[in-house]
Amino acid sequence: MLEPKSSCIAIDAMGSDKGPAEIVAATKLAVEKVPDLRRVILVGDESILKPLLEKEGLSSHPDISVFHASEVITMDDKPLVALKKKKDASMLRAIELVKNGDASCVVSCGNTGSLMAAGTIKLRTLDGVDRPALATVMPRKRGHFVLIDAGANPTAKAEHLVHNAVLGSDYCRLVLGKKDPKVGLMTIGTEEGKGTDLVNQAHTLLKRVDGHQINYAGLIEGFQTFEEGVDVVVCDGFTGNILLKACESLFMLLKGFVTEEIQANILRKMGYLLSKGAFDAIKTQLNPERYGGAPLLGLKGNVLKAHGSSNKEAIMNAIRIANEIVSNELNRHILEDIEKANNLIYNAE
Repeated sequence: MLEPKSSCIAIDAMGSDKGPAEIVAATKLAVEKVPDLRRVILVGDESILKPLLEKEGLSSHPDISVFHASEVITMDDKPLVALKKKKDASMLRAIELVKNGDASCVVSCGNTGSLMAAGTIKLRTLDGVDRPALATVMPRKRGHFVLIDAGANPTAKAEHLVHNAVLGSDYCRLVLGKKDPKVGLMTIGTEEGKGTDLVNQAHTLLKRVDGHQINYAGLIEGFQTFEEGVDVVVCDGFTGNILLKACESLFMLLKGFVTEEIQANILRKMGYLLSKGAFDAIKTQLNPERYGGAPLLGLKGNVLKAHGSSNKEAIMNAIRIANEIVSNELNRHILEDIEKANNLIYNAE
């Protein structure tokens, strides 16, 4: 199944930490600001959603509708148990809308494990893709890069990392506008043979595919991640998830340190006011709301995970990215590039 060019976004309206009111507010922003957004389906309890739509002045909007779902998958639910016991959950119903062709992408702030499990089970992977991968946009020196896999497949094989490179490259072209993104493979040293068997095997395969669907720049270490050397950082989901969460924690720690030190005395507060432009520029660069969410790439249908605590601007940006994924036919490009990469991986002499 490939997505239609005109997008219809199904939103899990019950999965946000901030509640469905934030989802409805984000929907209002999206229909006002996202170009070419055709239709939005809010999936959840209609007795809650319809009054919220009326409050926002959206109850009669021609491009917004409600699909009733009576249950919610919480952050505490175990993924596979939730899939079996909560069949009328808003997340599952939203994914089913994509599966049935009634929507072209699902956006959810809900339980990550349940979203990945439900997306994989219900939508299945694209032909040639063994495992889906979670891609997220990260800040770097003078720009951004795509980290893949950020947690979908913790026990990867070498060919999965090659697939991640293809998925990440295609997504990078779309979301960051890089025509020929450079790909780096995360390891503990750039010398040949230094790293795990998985990394060494993937490195060999990536060199084989280099120059075709992938612009492979080689091995990179952790301290190179945030430099300007590569546009796509490839790793297994175990490594990627640790890197992502460590970076999020470090950002919050540094933010707390800076705030505490600025407020220490009047001179520092005055210095902050004089440097406010610089601080605002840094905040914009590091702002996770800019790209809104992380797509689960490689499925026969589009799934985008937004952070549970996302505010309306971040959710609106997730809807924007979902719309771009659909309108630019990302899955069609992935299918073509995966097929060519697999021919080089499996049919080499």
